[in-house]
Amino acid sequence: MAHDFTGKVALVTGAGGGIGRATAEALAAAGASVVVGDVSAKGGEETVALIAAKGGKASFVRCDVSQEADVAAIVDHAVSTYGQLDIAVNNAGVDPEVAPAAQWKLEDFDRIHAINTRGVFLCMKAEIAAMQKAGGGAIINVGSFASVSGVVNKPAYTASKHAVLGLTRAAALQYGREGIRINAVCPGGVKTAILVDNVGTSAEAEAAVAAAHPIGRAGESQDIAEAILWLASPASGFVLGHGLVIDGGLSAQ
Repeated sequence: MAHDFTGKVALVTGAGGGIGRATAEALAAAGASVVVGDVSAKGGEETVALIAAKGGKASFVRCDVSQEADVAAIVDHAVSTYGQLDIAVNNAGVDPEVAPAAQWKLEDFDRIHAINTRGVFLCMKAEIAAMQKAGGGAIINVGSFASVSGVVNKPAYTASKHAVLGLTRAAALQYGREGIRINAVCPGGVKTAILVDNVGTSAEAEAAVAAAHPIGRAGESQDIAEAILWLASPASGFVLGHGLVIDGGLSAQ
């Protein structure tokens, strides 16, 4: 489905690669002015360059979503540079190496929740305030199939992604009547740098990931970006507080 976001302003965190980059590019291609956020200046600037090369409009702001000042700065940039904030995609997240729960380190637990949980909370807090001034908007949080299922050896990650869905639902109930639609996407295994860090690059690892998904393949970043654009568009105008699972059947098993 073709979407038209001409005149809209979008913010995408974790847009230096993977799902975030694909989403930022898709939003820009559909006419939106896009603020690209990432902790990696290299990745973020590359995304902006890719958008500019296709005639799109984008700017980069370095942002660590676990830091309230960084989040405030990127939302302020969106409003001061482009006039408002209409769409926010809270995609930034981490998924470190697996380990049995009994061996989990407290510092790893804290880092995961600082980015995956606190980050979404801080982003929504600032984005909602900006959207209230604009008279509405759409927020899409990026959860995981781990938002609805348990994942062996990933207790902290699973808990953080359950929390993303909880934050989504609670905020949606509170702000839906103000014209701010808040939803989430819950991807399965998607071919991104995070997946590579977890499983490696061998043919055996890729085959195992594909086999784990009943559809017979891992996801592509574009699979998720298309769903995010739908949730950001008027086509999903009656969708609120929903966690859209896009996982090739992984969580249905």
